[in-house]
Formats: sequence, structure tokens, C-alpha cells
Amino acid sequence: MNAPYRMEQSGSIIAVKPAEKRLRRISLYAELIALDSIAIAVAFFLVGLIRLDAGALSGLRLSNMLIPVYIGYAIQGETYSSTALLTPRVNASKALTALLYAVITVIFFLFAIRAAETVSRLTFGAGAALSAIFLVSLRFAFCRYAATRLDGAPINELLIVDDVEIECPKVRHVVSTRAIGFEPDLGNPEMLQRLGLLVDGFERVVVACTAERRTRWTMLLRGANINGEIVAPEFDSTGVVGIGLFDGHDTHIVSRGPLSTSNRAKKRALDLLLTVPAIIALTPLLLVVAIAIRLDSPGPILFKQNRIGRGNRMFKIMKFRSMRVETSDGAGNRSASRDDDRVTRIGKFIRSTSIDELPQLFNVLIGDMSLVGPRPHALGSMAGNQLFWEVDHKYWMRHSLKPGITGLAQVRGYRGATEVPDDLINRLGADLEYIESWTLGRELVILARTLGVVVHRNAF
Repeated sequence: MNAPYRMEQSGSIIAVKPAEKRLRRISLYAELIALDSIAIAVAFFLVGLIRLDAGALSGLRLSNMLIPVYIGYAIQGETYSSTALLTPRVNASKALTALLYAVITVIFFLFAIRAAETVSRLTFGAGAALSAIFLVSLRFAFCRYAATRLDGAPINELLIVDDVEIECPKVRHVVSTRAIGFEPDLGNPEMLQRLGLLVDGFERVVVACTAERRTRWTMLLRGANINGEIVAPEFDSTGVVGIGLFDGHDTHIVSRGPLSTSNRAKKRALDLLLTVPAIIALTPLLLVVAIAIRLDSPGPILFKQNRIGRGNRMFKIMKFRSMRVETSDGAGNRSASRDDDRVTRIGKFIRSTSIDELPQLFNVLIGDMSLVGPRPHALGSMAGNQLFWEVDHKYWMRHSLKPGITGLAQVRGYRGATEVPDDLINRLGADLEYIESWTLGRELVILARTLGVVVHRNAF
């Protein structure tokens, strides 16, 4: 299964393209940002035009200072969000808050550079007030336009029916687990991979299932990087984080995407900001290592292996090959040890210096990984004599974010072979802590600590 599915009234399964609505929504965000900018510019231009002593151009100069600050606060305050698009009052409130913060920031800046005397207080105050009126009026008109573009629903919703009967006539995207042969099995990575592909592109996934399966679906949804809900008319203790409504049915909200749209954008921007220059700067080293590997032993330069990524979907991780081809462990059943006899001469050096991990920068570049996140594991990874997910089913929840080259577990020293279950439990606890308390500042701290560990290890 390579795409999401929709079940028509006839019961047939056809492919759907939930990404289309997401693209429309992004287009609406861009349109609203442009209209906000125009509204503020027009407001200050009109005020400057009316006040002939100040001049229309003076008003435009003030708007040029205010607009970028306003947009920054508006993005931070999620003014351009899926829910705000269809709720004009909420959207107007967010816009006014962003405008207020922007006005205060600009005033403070003008005083800081001692330029406040050159600005007409009346022009600035009247321009800000007229901007507020324009922004609020714009919201009510734009929300009607957005509702038409989005067919009344701001996000992509999917209903998964797991062997129960339910009537949801207004739902557009529905899939039956029986029709596609899906079984919610926490011990079957293939099923989790299929679920990851199924929900890819949807931002809200609702599951209708029997009471006995709710706990199982809760665990699955929390690892899928989506807002997940379970239809349940009565209350129970399956890990509910909120109550929702879906086409007339009460639901329990059991999972939320760990990062908001703005935070995902910040994380991705940081990845690209650091990764692209790093690849350019490290190109000579990468070429030298590639030549050394080829001369040291026969076989490919890169070692590629299936790893579990975001939403429990598989991807190919890239590393410099550090082991002999004939002894490589493609499934990852045996963790590499310090005195591993499979490692080549060059392999010992690049492993000890972490140079073997550098090709993962290309995984970050194409979007399979992030610089910071839970380390991706191979399917056959063992802790003692147990597979990782057999030690603790919460293991699947660590895949709600992109895997990382480094992570909180690694800077705390939880790395290397997992010889006993506690080795995995320590890593899992750190991974879940990172996901639940993500901030951009903590991301930078982990990167700095990782760099410090690598430099210290190589220096001594």
C-alpha cells in the first residue's frame, strides 16, 4: 500500500490525494499574509494622505517598519492556522494581538534609537487604529472565501472503521480495516508501516473500534504524528487527553501531533540552515573518506539500511560503510561493539570519530531525518534477547517526530550496544521526554552538547 485510501458508498477502495487541501491551505496563508501587508500599508498611506503636514510617503515608511514585525508576531501567534481560517472572531482576535505587540515593539525601537521625535504620534496612532479596523474587516470577508476554497473543512480528516458499524454520512475519507486487510498489531512492524502510509497527509484521524481495541489504537495513533481520536460514547481510561466531536459522534482525543505547524517550520528551517553549509564545508572530507573506504576493502562506499522513521514509516539511512560486506548485518540484529571483528581498519577510525554518521546529513537534506530527534533503529534491533518494541510498547511513540542524527538520549550517554532491556528503557525515556518538551532552544542546546562531546572524544 503506497497511498491513503477512501472507501466509497459502494465499498470500493480508491486512492485519494489529501495533500491537495494542504496545498490550498498554504496558498490561503500566503494570500492572507499579502492582504494583511496591503491593509496596513493602505491604512498608513491614507492617514498620511489626510495629514498633509506628515505626507503620504511618511505614512508608508511607518508601515514598512510595522509590517514585518506584525507578520513575525502573527506567525508566532498562529494567526495563519487551519482553525483560524474558518473562525473569523478567533482570527480577528489573533490579528489584533499581533498588531498590538508590533506597535509596542516599533515604539520601543524608535525610542531606543532616539528617533521617536521624528515620527508624528498622531500619524502613527491613527495608522495603527485604521490598520486594526482593516484587519478585522478583512478577516470576516476572507474567512468566507477560505470556507469556499476548503469545502468547509480546514484540515484533512480520515475515519478508520475497525470491525464495527458506524454512520458518518458527511465524512469524505473513510477506510475499513477489514476491506484492506489491516490488523492493529503492536508487535508487527509491517502493520505499523502500513498505518503510517495510510494516515500520511491527514491531520486528523478518527478510529471507530471495539472497546477492547482502544488501548491498542491509542498507542498506534500516538506514534503516527497526527491528531488522533477514538469514537467512544462512554468515558473510559485509555489515555484520553481531551473530548471531541466527529460527525455527531463523541470522541476521545488520544494523541496530538507533537509539534505545531509553526514549530515544525522552525525545526525544518534550522535543519536546512545548518545542514546545507555543513555539507558544503565537509565535501573535501567526505571525498577523502569515500576514497579510503574504497581502497581499504571491496564493496560500496555507503551502507544503506532500512530504519524506522517518523510515523513508523521505513526509510533508507545512509552511513559510510565501516564493516566488511560479507559480515554486514543488514537487519541490525547484532549491535556493533567496541571490539567488533566485522569492522574494517578505516571503519574503526571513522566509527571512533563519528565520521561514519556524516552521510546522514543527506538524509536530513531530503527530509527523512532531522539533526536532532530519537535515533532511528533497525527492525531487528535487540535489547538483550528481546526486540525493542517487545521491551515496551511505548517504543512506537518515539516515532512521532523525525529521527535525528543526535538526540537527548545520546548527549546523556545512552548510546552504543543495548545488552540489557534497561539500556533501551533509558533511551526511550529520554526520547519521550524530548518529544513532550520540545523547544527550539533545547534543540540548540542538544546540538551544542553533541558538538562538545565529539570534540572532547576526538581530542582525548
